[in-house]
Amino acid sequence: MQGKNHSNGFLELVNDAKSRIQQVDIGGYRELAASGVPHVLVDVREESEWAAGHAAGAIHLGKGIIERDIEKTVPDHAAKLVLYCGGGFRSALAADNLQKMGYRDVISLDGGWKAWSNAGLPVEKP
Repeated sequence: MQGKNHSNGFLELVNDAKSRIQQVDIGGYRELAASGVPHVLVDVREESEWAAGHAAGAIHLGKGIIERDIEKTVPDHAAKLVLYCGGGFRSALAADNLQKMGYRDVISLDGGWKAWSNAGLPVEKP
């Protein structure tokens, strides 16, 4: 795994999390969305990143608070959750933690916001 400006320790942590979670690339996400399968798209980026633009239809639960607030926001532990961040690293860490909390259908969007933007998918800006 490569990461621009990411420390080796962080990358090791992410790789460990990715060994336990589901991931989907942007093509797989397009298929999921087109299939009509109900899911909650969750942006785990920082508030400033969210405010600059985010995936249309997403909710915001930043990496710093998602574990604290997920059960109030999405109480159904069987709900399909698709998490994204800037590139797929923070969302992998968050997905791993949500699985530890009992969420059974959590997916990290590999490529994250960069992949979403590059694919021309709908974006919302304030």
